[in-house]
Amino acid sequence: MAYGEFKNILTTENWDKLNLFLTAENSYSDLLKISRCFICECDDELIGMAFLVPKGNPTEIFQADWSYIRMVGVNPNFTGHGIAKTLTGMCLDFAWDSKERIVALHTSEFMDAARHIYESFGFRQTRELEPRLGKRYWLYQLDLANYDRLTK
Repeated sequence: MAYGEFKNILTTENWDKLNLFLTAENSYSDLLKISRCFICECDDELIGMAFLVPKGNPTEIFQADWSYIRMVGVNPNFTGHGIAKTLTGMCLDFAWDSKERIVALHTSEFMDAARHIYESFGFRQTRELEPRLGKRYWLYQLDLANYDRLTK
C-alpha cells in the first residue's frame, strides 16, 4: 500500500481514518468519475498513480476554476526512482494541454518527499489548511503560465 508508511507516523485513530478512506469501495471510483488517472506499472503490477481533477469540480479546499492533483501514490518498494515526480509531471502536462490555468494540491507535514517534488515543479505554498489527521496541511498552487514543461 502506497500510504502504509504513514501508519507509524499517525495516531492509531488517525491511521484508521486514512486507511478507511483509502480502502473504501467508492474512494477511487468516485475520483475516477471526475478526473484523469495516470498510472505507472512494472511487470503488470500497478506501482504508482495520480489523479488530475479538471476545473469545475470545487471542494471545500479547491475553487471551481482550479484543477487539482489528488492521491499521488507509489508502492513503497519503488520509491526513490522518480515515479512520483513523473506522475506529477504527467498531471501538469495534461493540465497544460487541457488549457487549465491553476493547478492546486494539498499536502502535509509528514509528506516531506512529496512537498519537495511539488516545489521542484514551481508549486508554492499559499496557505495553511485546517489540520487533518492530527497533522498540519497546506494548500499549494501552480499558475501554469509559470510552468516550463520542457525543463522538468
